[in-house]
Amino acid sequence: MNKKELEAEMKRHGDNGVALASYLNMARSTLSHKMNGKAEFTQGEITAIKERYSLTPAQIDTIFFLP
Repeated sequence: MNKKELEAEMKRHGDNGVALASYLNMARSTLSHKMNGKAEFTQGEITAIKERYSLTPAQIDTIFFLP
């Protein structure tokens, strides 16, 4: 999980952690755990984030799957 890349996308779209957590229907603390690598994002959550920020497959790989 590349936290900096996700935070950059959030900022580009005028989002913050509270807004994204609300969009994903989760507590802000849960989002924080996922962004800090203490829990995994589900496929459904990744898809929702992809749609919210219009991410390309390469961006998804960079944010969620590459070290």
